[in-house]
Amino acid sequence: MEKIASFQVDHTKFGVGMYISRIDGDIITYDVRMVKPNGGTYISNPSLHTIEHLFATYARSSEVKDGVIYVGPMGCRTGFYLLTRDSISAERAIKLVRDAYRFIADFDGEIPGCTVVECGNYLEHDLEAARRDVLPLLERLEGYTPEMLEYSWHFGRSE
Repeated sequence: MEKIASFQVDHTKFGVGMYISRIDGDIITYDVRMVKPNGGTYISNPSLHTIEHLFATYARSSEVKDGVIYVGPMGCRTGFYLLTRDSISAERAIKLVRDAYRFIADFDGEIPGCTVVECGNYLEHDLEAARRDVLPLLERLEGYTPEMLEYSWHFGRSE
């Protein structure tokens, strides 16, 4: 089988941040990395699940919702994938993630889609952990530029 693009990136060379993982036609896949890959700290499943509900709800309710294709967690529990159409500029994608994570950090209420009818594992959520777990990326995205979306921009830098 062919080695997929995300397995061809050297995960030892980057850390917390947002990166362009791939571009397929008009679809851009962003790697939204919340913890350093293989760094020993991972996002718990309940936190990841809560962030997913809040991030997806925010993105799909935003002013660029028509350009949002998918928001979903990475199986390695280090972050999320955000797939958008290229109608959303790199600057706007960074702003969307930053605004969504600020929304999560400040969120206090009922988690959207968190009932037995709406969710296949509605009991496994942790809002307190989710609010805490988004902070490192939220801090990292302050001043983030489109150039920083390239993995290679980070190579050789200590994270």
